[in-house]
Amino acid sequence: MIRWLALGCLALGLTPAASWAQDEPYQVSETEITDQKAVFATVQSVDVTMARARLSGTIGELRIDEGDRVEAGEVIAVVVDNQIAPQIGSLNAQLAAVTAQLEQARADLARDQRLYDRGLVAEARLEAARTQVEVFENQVASARQQRAVTVQRSREGDVLAPATGVVLSVPVTAGSVVMPGEQIAEIATDLYVLRLSLPERHARFVREGDPVQLEGGALTEDGLAATGTIRQVYPRIEAGRVTADAVVEGLGDFFVGERVRVLINTDARRGIVIPAGLIETRYGLDYVSVLDDAGHARDVVVQRGGLQAGPEGEPRIEILSGLQAGDLLVQP
Repeated sequence: MIRWLALGCLALGLTPAASWAQDEPYQVSETEITDQKAVFATVQSVDVTMARARLSGTIGELRIDEGDRVEAGEVIAVVVDNQIAPQIGSLNAQLAAVTAQLEQARADLARDQRLYDRGLVAEARLEAARTQVEVFENQVASARQQRAVTVQRSREGDVLAPATGVVLSVPVTAGSVVMPGEQIAEIATDLYVLRLSLPERHARFVREGDPVQLEGGALTEDGLAATGTIRQVYPRIEAGRVTADAVVEGLGDFFVGERVRVLINTDARRGIVIPAGLIETRYGLDYVSVLDDAGHARDVVVQRGGLQAGPEGEPRIEILSGLQAGDLLVQP
């Protein structure tokens, strides 16, 4: 029988299923069918960072709002500590006082040096004057460092955006009192993904690189790709569900948290798939025309399954019963 089928295929000019033409017999063969499951995925940012205050004080200026786009390092708020300005003023006064003492000590050292050169003062007095100058120089350096620390602390009132992205939430307002480490804004980075939550029975079938297909109204969005790939599968099952991220081009215009319906591959099995044009429905029954050993066409009732995509995107139907591998089909 197999030999006759092979000779019949050559005599009839049979072509492979992937390049089948409607005026030629179609040879039935088993193929791998991938089952798909429709799930809802949510648009999420891969990383959500927090902009936090670095010192305690009052928010004197708030430069952002929900939905604004910020760049990394951009000043998004200013926290004012009213105690810093008086501290800087006090340190400036101390620095001025020590600087004046240093100038006086240097003048005394210059005078004692002249007297020592003329032999009018002892060397011990000259050494004491030098020591006094060194003491005041160190005090001036210490006062400058203290002032620099306080000035830098005042600059830490500038709240910087930790990453480039979109502001999701701003839980504070201008005039609010904040403490060090308190959240000023929540920022979503530029990389958006579709986050899927799948039943744990599908965990073993979902792998990185698997395709996902968007369906429904999402396909009408400008710039949004119709397909994507699984980027990451999280190695933890919570509440009986596994989480995976899929990358799809064009998600940047969606809202974070927006739901999109997608189809994912869950399992693969062997089955029979034929072009939809070979099926004729009469009185509620589906028929196909099968060539017998004599080359005559006869009608066979089949049970159709789900719709599948062919090699070139044409619609094909899974056949659950009525056909077997090797059958030759012609147009009804």
